[in-house]
Amino acid sequence: MNPTLSHMRVVITGASGGIGHAIAARFAAGGADLCLVGRSASSLNSIRAAPGPLKSKICVLACDLDKDDDLSELHTFIEARLGGLDVLIHSAGVIALAPLATVSAAEMDRHYRINVRAPLILTQSLLPLLRSSRGQIVFINSSVGVRAKEQTGAYAASKHALKALADTFRMELNAVGIRVVSVFPGNTATPMQQHICASLEKPYVPQWMLQPDDVARAVVDALLMPRTAEVTDIHLRPALKPPQ
Repeated sequence: MNPTLSHMRVVITGASGGIGHAIAARFAAGGADLCLVGRSASSLNSIRAAPGPLKSKICVLACDLDKDDDLSELHTFIEARLGGLDVLIHSAGVIALAPLATVSAAEMDRHYRINVRAPLILTQSLLPLLRSSRGQIVFINSSVGVRAKEQTGAYAASKHALKALADTFRMELNAVGIRVVSVFPGNTATPMQQHICASLEKPYVPQWMLQPDDVARAVVDALLMPRTAEVTDIHLRPALKPPQ
């Protein structure tokens, strides 16, 4: 039987906007049962209100992944609302640009806490549910997670660390039937990318970038692969090149 999204129990962090929001919308349209996590409750609720061909059970939780109390509440909330878990998608993240020569320790710590520590703690807490379902974990990384760029040192270091987490979880959890995939998008037309362009004083031209739904589709396709295969790493780049 081919797997489908219908009634798949899915948790998505960073679902308030950008790639996380697009992934949530695609799962909702497919009839998955969702727990959407982000900082903006109104943005999360907009997915629940969107028209779709199938009815999903969607619950939302506005929380700050930098706070341990919020992470603990999230585990309890997921177990109570979904009753189990098939897919955990880590899409939340922060970025601040600065040369490594001047980046502050506080900013470095913030990148670590949101981009590395929170996914680790949340994955650890939800592993019993994922083990029971032989579930799947998705880490939305970045192209700088494999190739650093100037002024992205703190962010790139956190994304390199996130890749290490995903690779290690895969080696440790494949034996119990859990699949783990990392996704490395290039420039994507999101509010985060718009902020980056503004910080670098570069034009933000979304039509020459990946679209959030491009990434969402790749994620869904990977998760629906038959169990005879595992997609481990997805690298996506914009196909169109801006005129010189």
